[in-house]
Amino acid sequence: MIRIEKFRNYFSLPNEIFSLDLSAAEIAVYAYLMYREDRKTYTCRPSYGKIGRALHMSKNTVAKHVHSLEKKRLIETRYTSYMINDKCRNGSLEYKLLPIRRAAKQHMDRQLQRAMLEQQRQKNQRRLEAYDSRRQRLSP
Repeated sequence: MIRIEKFRNYFSLPNEIFSLDLSAAEIAVYAYLMYREDRKTYTCRPSYGKIGRALHMSKNTVAKHVHSLEKKRLIETRYTSYMINDKCRNGSLEYKLLPIRRAAKQHMDRQLQRAMLEQQRQKNQRRLEAYDSRRQRLSP
């Protein structure tokens, strides 16, 4: 029997991440942030450069995907600063990973809203076609 040690060198991704219409690069950035996060505070502070080096992406590409993850409510970011010799210096971004269920619910709500808008559009299209056909019959 093989003895399984504690999962110190592993982390798991929630299954929902694959149903949120994320690109492969967005999933990679999210996975890297999960890998780096403090499991007690759900935060981490890697720079765009560090994420980019780990994932073989440019800083701009990383920034684009971080912004997209924020927009999809998977993460929050905030700027940090620190003091050196009574001078305030810019720190790095602090990333907070949000509960995946909230993002999944928001994604489902958006899909439902799109479906309802499409249904309304089709209904309006049918009404317009019916109006046009009546108008054509009545015109000499």
